[in-house]
Amino acid sequence: MSAEYQQIRVLWPDHLNLPRGKYLPAAVAAGGARHCITSFALNYDRYMGPVPGAGFLEGMPDLTCSLSLDDVRPGWEEGVGVVVGDLTFEGAPIPFAPREVLRRAVAAWEDRGFTPKVGYEFEAYLMGPDGDGGWKPYGAPGSFVYGTGHFNDPSGVCRDIVTQAAACGFSLESVNAEYDESQFEFTLVYDDAIAAADEAFLFKTMAREVAAERDLLLTFLPKPIADRGGNGLHVNLSFVDDSGDLALVDHAAPDGLSTLAKQCIAGQLAYLRPMTALCCPTVNSYKRLAPAQLCGYWQNWGHDHRCTTVRVNPERGSSTRLENRLADPAASPHIAAAAILTASRLGVADELECPPPETLDGLENVSCEVHAPGSLAEALDELEADETFVEAFGAETVAQFTAVKRTEWAQFTAHVTDWELDTYLPYL
Repeated sequence: MSAEYQQIRVLWPDHLNLPRGKYLPAAVAAGGARHCITSFALNYDRYMGPVPGAGFLEGMPDLTCSLSLDDVRPGWEEGVGVVVGDLTFEGAPIPFAPREVLRRAVAAWEDRGFTPKVGYEFEAYLMGPDGDGGWKPYGAPGSFVYGTGHFNDPSGVCRDIVTQAAACGFSLESVNAEYDESQFEFTLVYDDAIAAADEAFLFKTMAREVAAERDLLLTFLPKPIADRGGNGLHVNLSFVDDSGDLALVDHAAPDGLSTLAKQCIAGQLAYLRPMTALCCPTVNSYKRLAPAQLCGYWQNWGHDHRCTTVRVNPERGSSTRLENRLADPAASPHIAAAAILTASRLGVADELECPPPETLDGLENVSCEVHAPGSLAEALDELEADETFVEAFGAETVAQFTAVKRTEWAQFTAHVTDWELDTYLPYL
């Protein structure tokens, strides 16, 4: 495989959902690469400090990134193949590395006799230079939801992304303009959980770089524009059992959903609050996560209901799935899927009772009272306080994640915003 390329780009997803890695000459790529494990202590602004497991006070030692040449796939740079690597430290998997987190969640389901299948839907805004060193929404005044063609994509960048995706072997299901101007949705075909998350991770990296080559920014920030809708990451979940049968379907049930499906829904709702920080991991996430925003705000589910956290599609068969609408695309696809799988498994293990489906509009009227946390700080509190979820998800992972995110929150609260100056400065 490596003979087809001059270089192999070895990437791995980190806790910030960034694609870290190295270019390796193809002839030596099989040996993998080494990186500083203290990368797992970094914030977006490159600040680092003591974080459990990240070696900041232990000399900042190396981790090992290994790969299989059989997994190398066509990249989006000429002569460069790309592969997602596995991380170890002193010969053991790194417990908070996103791929390892998802691998544990999948293994726990396999121990119960089920193989999880996952499909992702990304939303993103296209931005252009504002002439002052910043970014503004790319103009598409003729765009409309579910639009295609020039009026919705006058730059042609989405067509370029689709073309490049095909060349790289990505399994795109669809691409279309979303509700707001210059917003797009990218839907990937479902697959085994780890393969699907790897593909989502690489696809997002590719799409942003294709846009950047045209001096445009494809942003997956949850709420980049105050007066427009947010960007979501919908995680679609299904299972097959050891016999290859569809585990979410029971044609004898009134709604066609199996007991397993109902218990998965119950688990996702029961652990909505503790898993929010993992699925909505930035300060900005909570500008999107609000009532009447068609996201996973309320502790509810519904049949083909876009204003619920868990939406169940009406078809019963191979396409039956549980669509969790909580996450945003700032989240790691590996971590978000692992969180949802963990909550679902707890629902099954504890035989939780599924509440009735939402029948109200889900906008101004809902049939529940519990909702997602209102800030990153509140979400971190909820995560750390839920001992059952922390134990099931991985205490070392939660410790590393919350340490980094507590720093992020502290930096935010110390920052003097333009709003404060605009509002108070003339008077005080």
